Amino acid sequence: MCRNIRTLHNFEPAATGDEVHAAALQYVRKIAGTTKPSQTNQPAFDTAVEQIAHITGHLLEDLVTNAPPKNREVEAEKRRARFAARA
Repeated sequence: MCRNIRTLHNFEPAATGDEVHAAALQYVRKIAGTTKPSQTNQPAFDTAVEQIAHITGHLLEDLVTNAPPKNREVEAEKRRARFAARA
């Protein structure tokens, strides 16, 4: 999958609509193999992003977990540490 797509489930506060849309956009870009579709393909691209974002929102609402919510800042620091270790 695409490394830019972040886990959105089980965070406090919950994922925003913008975060869900960004993940959907990254997913469609990966599947389509392009970051900027042609004018002919733009409507299909936009429709796919909106539909995936919509379904993702429902998925996040329906998922259940017993784990405590994650902290965004702590998770971001973990990502930075992993990146620094690779460099």
